[in-house]
Amino acid sequence: MSQDLDTHWRRWLNPGRRRPGSGPAGVSSSPAQPRTAIERDYDRVLFSTPVRRMADKTQVFPLDRSDSVRTRLTHSHEVANLARSVGIDLVFHHGVAAGLPEALRDVPALLATIGLAHDLGNPPFGHQGEDAIARWFEINRREVLDAEPALSPAMKQDFLRFEGNAQTLRLLTKLQLINDDYGLNLTFASLAALVKYPAASDEIDRSRVTHKKHGYFQSESALMDEVWAGTGLSAGQRHPLTWIMEACDDIAYSVLDAEDAVKKGLLSFSDTIAFLRHEAPDDPVVTAVCESAMAEHRAYRRERLSPDELNDISMQTFRIRAIGALMEAIGEVFIQSLPAMADGRFERELVAASRGGPLLDALKACNWQHAYRHKSVLRVELTGLTVIHGLMDAFWYAITKRTDPADPASPRATPLAGYIYQRISENYRRVFESPGNPMPIRYREAQLLTDMISGMTDSFAVSLFEEFREVGFAPTTRA
Repeated sequence: MSQDLDTHWRRWLNPGRRRPGSGPAGVSSSPAQPRTAIERDYDRVLFSTPVRRMADKTQVFPLDRSDSVRTRLTHSHEVANLARSVGIDLVFHHGVAAGLPEALRDVPALLATIGLAHDLGNPPFGHQGEDAIARWFEINRREVLDAEPALSPAMKQDFLRFEGNAQTLRLLTKLQLINDDYGLNLTFASLAALVKYPAASDEIDRSRVTHKKHGYFQSESALMDEVWAGTGLSAGQRHPLTWIMEACDDIAYSVLDAEDAVKKGLLSFSDTIAFLRHEAPDDPVVTAVCESAMAEHRAYRRERLSPDELNDISMQTFRIRAIGALMEAIGEVFIQSLPAMADGRFERELVAASRGGPLLDALKACNWQHAYRHKSVLRVELTGLTVIHGLMDAFWYAITKRTDPADPASPRATPLAGYIYQRISENYRRVFESPGNPMPIRYREAQLLTDMISGMTDSFAVSLFEEFREVGFAPTTRA
């Protein structure tokens, strides 16, 4: 890579931390520290409570009883693994950031970190949980948002367009290790690369890949200015490594959701191959992957395998071939597109810009038709909508039913409100009640609500919903 790009990489991989006293450039004061600052970011994320909670958060199939179907946790580990693998290939085989010896460790570590963290802010019940939160605010908009003059249009859009990506940034920088305003105190490099959509909720532009959603709330807008300055990125510019994480996320959920759909019996291996061939009959990558998987499938048929075993092992082979082809494709296009990324001119999804695009599109179409819209998924998603709306009703009552409207920490006005309020996580309440919180009271109330809902696991949400009904709370919102 050119010397000019190495200058960019030096800023993009800035290991500095935001907390004063973290040491120069975020480096440990101990000469015996074996890890780089960015490698420590991965460890800080890995050992955080929100990562463990992902074991009981939906990937595709909510509240699934099969222990072989993927959760948010297994999905995130798979994305982290794929992203790290791309990073290793880039620095060792393609000379990315060759002028920075530390990049050999930091690029793979950073990609693993953001791969592991990318879904931490997602609420229970998958992406339907995000829609349920936004829908609650829309249904209750007049009373909750429009009645408060202190809320700017952008502040209202934070909730009307609630986004798990923005919640991820908030979770890691504000809601963990609450003894200051720095959260896990990740490096500038990791924070910049974590933000998939470097736009606020009033800057959404669906014609741009990087701005089709928002990646931070108004409460974190000053933080984003700091992160952009720390990594040499222009305001609204995506970190180059974010494209790789986004591509690995797309590859993981598209290929592996298809594998899970077969495991659940929604379709077979042969159905999957037939769909892909019909969807992209002339694409060389689709043809090569399908033919390779079918050749091994025919060999497996000669063994004494049950239909379930045959489907299982054939889909494992397909998964290996499909991921391998797609990973190779995104590595090629990343190298070609890096100068445009450095200048902020690249505006395509990495897989779509590669020769693997038709395979990914065909997989997404197959999953949509046979998995995401299956009646078993839709039925549990409906349960999730009811649960989330009921919990939001209960928590909103508890958050706002207090003796002094101007003092968030004042006692709740009724025993029921007091009981429900105490069920909100203590660290979330501390942020909400802090005198140093600069946001308007109504914004803080709405954000405490979304902080609590987003932090729940699927099972905990269901059990808490039942608990509130048992103590006498009656939900009011009707979807």
